[in-house]
Amino acid sequence: MKKKTIIIIALLLVVLVSAALVLKPKKVDVSQIDIQTAKAEKGNISNVVESTGTLEAITTVEVGTQVSGIVDELYVDYNSYVKKGQLLAKIDTTNLAAQLEQSQASLDNAKAELDYQQATYNRMAPLNDKQLISQTDFDQLVYSLNKAKASYNNAMAQHKRNKINLDYALIYSPIDGVVLNKEVEEGQTVAASFNTPTLFTIANDLTQMQVEADIDEADIGQIKEGQRVEFTVDAYPETVFEGEVTQLRWEPTVTNNVVTYTIIIDAPNPDYKLMPGMTATIQVYVLEKNDILVVPSKALRFNPDPKLLMSYMSQQEKPEMPEGQAPPAMGSMSPQAANGATMVWVKEGSNIHPVPVKIGLNDDINAEILSGIKSGQEVVLNMTQKGADLAAARPGGNPFMPGPPGRR
Repeated sequence: MKKKTIIIIALLLVVLVSAALVLKPKKVDVSQIDIQTAKAEKGNISNVVESTGTLEAITTVEVGTQVSGIVDELYVDYNSYVKKGQLLAKIDTTNLAAQLEQSQASLDNAKAELDYQQATYNRMAPLNDKQLISQTDFDQLVYSLNKAKASYNNAMAQHKRNKINLDYALIYSPIDGVVLNKEVEEGQTVAASFNTPTLFTIANDLTQMQVEADIDEADIGQIKEGQRVEFTVDAYPETVFEGEVTQLRWEPTVTNNVVTYTIIIDAPNPDYKLMPGMTATIQVYVLEKNDILVVPSKALRFNPDPKLLMSYMSQQEKPEMPEGQAPPAMGSMSPQAANGATMVWVKEGSNIHPVPVKIGLNDDINAEILSGIKSGQEVVLNMTQKGADLAAARPGGNPFMPGPPGRR
């Protein structure tokens, strides 16, 4: 029985040794291992919300006319700079002046009638006090006087209206600014019967513009007034303009079940490069940190291949690990350490070893390092075997594609 047991154990040992020899990975020459690194250094990290918007003047006024008629004269053109109260255009006043004269005549007639009725009343009132005339006659006098007063007031109101309409024939600028649009020409007839026709569009100050941008409801919670904004326009693709968020409007806009909110961004324009109506591609910096220690985010995602790591480390001198830190276990090389910290692989000389670090802000390009490594240390971004992809692609090929003639 003992002899049988010894034979079984011996066979198991032979099998285990054979399996170990067969499954033992072949070492890779260190010269064939390519290690990509980057240095931890000072940098900036920011999180941005991107969108598009339209450039507009802060104050834009549409100047119209309240009277109908033929445009007699125009005193400004496109891009003309105007001052508040400056004459812009003149409507033909022939009909308006005639209406004013007619209303003046009606007013004079009403005034004469009022004077006559007032004189009659003044003459007959003492007789009525002495009861020398009938009450019916006196009531008729009072009625005529009141009617004459009403006619006079009506004629006066009509005369004032015609005088105002005559004044409306002269179109003045309500603000200082520049003429963006002119919608009439001399000799053109404008009709103000049902609505007020627009003659000019004037922008107050083109050195101060604003961008109206729509922000998705998923990002609107990160937007705050005062945040820095950078934007570009197609006319100057290489120029980056700056501004800041000045207003967040609460009214939602729903388009095809997509909810957005409008924000207003101030856009200084001292060089007059920006024009109303341009499309701006904006980036709102919702979170920024400057002059902090950063490493590429790729270093946080790096997890070395065990075979390459064993081959590399076995052909190097025994690494000197930091005090109190044990060499890494081959079976636990996850980027996440056991205590929740993030593992970063650091290259010191010809040796590499993992270091747990605490990270802060991460914009998927760079990550902030709060503790664990110092400025100037090299972190590993990638470890590959030279020519491995080409060698792996050769024997397999595509199983669905026929091989060349003669190949089995």
